[in-house]
Amino acid sequence: MINGEGHTIYLLGIGGIGMSALARYYHSFGFTVAGYDRTPSPLTQQLENEGMAIHYEDNPSLLPALIDIVIYTPAVPKGLKEFETLRQRGIPFMKRSEALGQISEHHFTIAVAGTHGKTTTTAMVAHILHTCGKNTTAFIGGIANNFDSNLLLGQGTDSILVAEADEYDRSFLHLHPNISIINSIDADHLDIYGDRKHLVDGFNDFAQLTENKVIIKENLAIQTDRGIRFGFGDSCDYQAVILKSEKGITDFLIIGEGQKIEIKLPMAGNHNVLNATAAYIAARQIGLEAEVIAEAFTSFKGVKRRFDIRVNNERHCYIDDYAHHPEEIRSCLTAVRTSFPNKHITLVFQPHLFSRTRDFMDEFASVLALSDKLILLDIYPARELPIEGISSEALLNKVQMTHKRICQKSELINLIDSEKPELLITMGAGDIDRFVEPLEKLIKTW
Repeated sequence: MINGEGHTIYLLGIGGIGMSALARYYHSFGFTVAGYDRTPSPLTQQLENEGMAIHYEDNPSLLPALIDIVIYTPAVPKGLKEFETLRQRGIPFMKRSEALGQISEHHFTIAVAGTHGKTTTTAMVAHILHTCGKNTTAFIGGIANNFDSNLLLGQGTDSILVAEADEYDRSFLHLHPNISIINSIDADHLDIYGDRKHLVDGFNDFAQLTENKVIIKENLAIQTDRGIRFGFGDSCDYQAVILKSEKGITDFLIIGEGQKIEIKLPMAGNHNVLNATAAYIAARQIGLEAEVIAEAFTSFKGVKRRFDIRVNNERHCYIDDYAHHPEEIRSCLTAVRTSFPNKHITLVFQPHLFSRTRDFMDEFASVLALSDKLILLDIYPARELPIEGISSEALLNKVQMTHKRICQKSELINLIDSEKPELLITMGAGDIDRFVEPLEKLIKTW
């Protein structure tokens, strides 16, 4: 499916971060690309500007007359009229993960897995390789600021492919990695795996698919004789040692291969030091020199919605982050406290999924209390129906802090404008991202 001349691909859910990258990839190989999404967004507008036909009404009469294959995401409800019509037409269907797996067969592939850190690490690896002159294609689960895109296009199938390996729905088992990274395995997606043991089993199955080396964070229960361990412990193959962290810049050493390399990372947080260490090892595995990799890190600009500092002046600071799991929230808030130790933190959090809120209710309550003031939005349901007794109100009642409240999305801008917080964080994986630009513009006027 690499030569696309004369063929049409239709994507159900084309506006998703992973789906839109696929759309761009296929479009670059000459496919006619069209699709449906529920609502327009800056991403879908960009795709339309690039020549793709997109509509936002579930209307089979709007489908292209000729479609060779349908690619869909599990986030799309099977009750869509278009879904059923396309099935009745006998057109082959492929999940997004299967399509990415098929693409990975044609490239030397570096796959980045982990319940947290995938997007930032993928962007780091892609940036390093691209900056160092390697022919690189990358599927990134966010908008990488260095590329202003979720897709870096290399030249043909000779390019090295860097791709996120998503554990949801066991998607990563469709990939064909030559090198893989496993950053973290915290309990998540228990609606798919049932329990933590089966989640770990899934990551071990992914590791076994890797042809060459598996780059693994210390203390993860991955069984392989091709592993390279990294972390802060002195028994790691590559040890990270933090020298100093201030004003969003972290200086640290990577000790491995009998040498010490100093990295100046323009990001805060121990978790990002670990992400960078994994990216460094991956780049070394394909032959890049240590000093060249270290230099590439200095120009890394991060990823939108990953500790994304939108405003930082003498009066106010505004940070946006995608964190939606308790450990991600803890990492983000810890990094904020380290970088801005004297600031009063107002956190706006939108819980993502009823099932995740149910499964980690106590953990969410504990980490949200690390802020000074909490504003909770309603749960973003995504693909789920409500669960009785699971709500933002139930979560708020469990948070042990004085300054906390529920806020409707329609009231958020006015509330923030009236309170003018010293340091504001918006956080979550739902549609809270729609507030980022309006809030940034507002805060800059204060």
